[in-house]
Amino acid sequence: MRPYPGRVTADPPRRRHLLGAPAVLAGEAAAAAAEVEAALTVSDPRVAAFFDIDNTVVRGASIFYLARGLARRGFFTTRDVVRFLEQQVRFRIGGTEDLADMASATDAALGFVAGHEVDEVVRLGEEIFQETIINKLYPGTLALAQQHLDSGQRVYLVSAAPVELARIIARNVGLTGALGTVSEIENGRYTGKLVGSPLHGPAKAEAVRALAAREDLDLARCSAYSDSANDIPMLSLVGHPVAVNPDGGLRSHARAMGWEVRDFRRGRRAVKVGVPTAIGLGILVGVAVGVAAERNRRAGA
Repeated sequence: MRPYPGRVTADPPRRRHLLGAPAVLAGEAAAAAAEVEAALTVSDPRVAAFFDIDNTVVRGASIFYLARGLARRGFFTTRDVVRFLEQQVRFRIGGTEDLADMASATDAALGFVAGHEVDEVVRLGEEIFQETIINKLYPGTLALAQQHLDSGQRVYLVSAAPVELARIIARNVGLTGALGTVSEIENGRYTGKLVGSPLHGPAKAEAVRALAAREDLDLARCSAYSDSANDIPMLSLVGHPVAVNPDGGLRSHARAMGWEVRDFRRGRRAVKVGVPTAIGLGILVGVAVGVAAERNRRAGA
């Protein structure tokens, strides 16, 4: 097996044993699904920058914006959206990114799209990006990404969000490509199952490793950006890790390691928890009720 480039020197087979097959499979699937523009020419082809999405490039959780947009289009029931939003509150407002919660939230999202055509979800995702997500982008983070592009480097998004959504965001902001959670597809439709696990924590690092091997990247010269301590495995792979809008755990780790820290949040302290969970639940249930009311209004029109 060809050794992975970069700073991590642990034996790959041993790492695979320690991380478990799902994370490795998720990482390899994400790298295999990455769309790299064939005509792309860069002046520094062995160097790339990797950006997390949620709270790094996009303010908040991108999959929440997608779910809300799909709900408004009658893609699933009000009960479904309330259940999904409760999980998102626990995941985001609770300030935790536990892998079990992440898997549960992802399973809920996959349940919504199971049986639907991939092309339909991508089309609606494009609409939702233009309606909502485009207004949630951090200009400061995009400026950092543009600096890498201007230097002749490739820039990828790396996210636990569905790879289709990650691609939409990358394409619309002019990046090279995206790595994301890969869903099983049969005959152009989602089956409701994942390939491996969500692209989260160690799985992100595995995806970057696999892409680096495929594209002959020198990870020691690459950069990575994230807000979460859960992405320390990915950040530790590269020669230039940067904590962006960091949570407490990542901020402490970055300081201890001498990593660069950037914070683009306006008028906020460097924390993720903005409102109590109970208030957040009330807000999100209100969103679900609003979705149902709008659906009833349209039905009666």
